[in-house]
Amino acid sequence: MHSAELLVRDHTVYACVMGSRAFGLASEGSDTDRRGVFLAPTPLFWRFDKPPAHVEGPAEEQFSWELERFCELALRANPNILECLHSPLVEHADDTGRELLALRGAFLSRRIHETFTGYAYGQRRKLESDVRTHGAPRWKHAMHLLRLLASARDVLRTGVLTVDVGEQREHLLAVKRGEVPWSEVEARMARLEREAGEALRRTPLPARPDRGRIEDFLVRVRRASALRAG
Repeated sequence: MHSAELLVRDHTVYACVMGSRAFGLASEGSDTDRRGVFLAPTPLFWRFDKPPAHVEGPAEEQFSWELERFCELALRANPNILECLHSPLVEHADDTGRELLALRGAFLSRRIHETFTGYAYGQRRKLESDVRTHGAPRWKHAMHLLRLLASARDVLRTGVLTVDVGEQREHLLAVKRGEVPWSEVEARMARLEREAGEALRRTPLPARPDRGRIEDFLVRVRRASALRAG
């Protein structure tokens, strides 16, 4: 096994299932997308060749981030990373992983509006290009775009990020099957974008994430790792 994959095998602090299974949108043939966070031993950073910031594998559909990289992306309100922290399908969490989960609220901020809707804007342009070129969008992508926009609106409204789509499941799956006209899907996207903007003006979320609290956590676990190494 490659040394990078050994880091995942031996030093994972948090692991979860993401994708359609976490969103509550899985069907019988859906893949199981696994995501994780590993803590590279501190002495590895003392060498010229640093440990990897992320690793694909060792299993299929598995992707992991080193803890520092994961925290950096979460502080930037990266949608994929924040959703990973809020997955309802946690498969593993050691003491460090549980502390990371306890800190997940510290990553949330009003930056979510910019990152979630900014990503959605780019994806929507691609869907519109598909409609012009092929007469229809990629319906699965349209479904996930609606899900992301609703997630952005709801977290801005409540201050709580919820990954499972809940009662929206059947409507979203109908979009995936191409049973909802593109004009209706497009109108719903526009409405969700507008509602997210309205939610931003009244959101309970802070302007910025609690970077200092996250950095204290990272320094503490790095120091503990160094002490264990002797």
